[in-house]
Amino acid sequence: MYVNWEGLLPIRGGIIIVEDDPTLRELMVNIVEEVGAKALAFETADDALTYLLQAHDECRLVIADHGVPGQIQGTEFIEMVRGKWPTIASILTSGYLIDPASVPPSTIYLHKPWSLDDLIGAMASLLQPGFPIQKAQK
Repeated sequence: MYVNWEGLLPIRGGIIIVEDDPTLRELMVNIVEEVGAKALAFETADDALTYLLQAHDECRLVIADHGVPGQIQGTEFIEMVRGKWPTIASILTSGYLIDPASVPPSTIYLHKPWSLDDLIGAMASLLQPGFPIQKAQK
């Protein structure tokens, strides 16, 4: 997949990132900020949920790794968020194979290792429907 960043409008609002790998978490924050959004990153879904329950910021999207430490896994976190705030979009990531039936509805699943274009394309398709995303030419 190839994403033409030139046509991507700045993404407004906050994006919550839940990722326990510090290097990947920092990379995701940089990607989100590069496309004009405010990134808030957490090591656990527990901390991210606590923040969302107390925050007054507008959150547009959550990106959660499934296998994070804490009491709440990524899939459960997304289900909780979508139950309380149905307008928040969601992306689930994991290095483990996940049964597609266990991915919450309307959630994009990205298997690790995902590419930069995969993540940006998923964000664009959720937050800017109709944004042109092209398959790579072979």
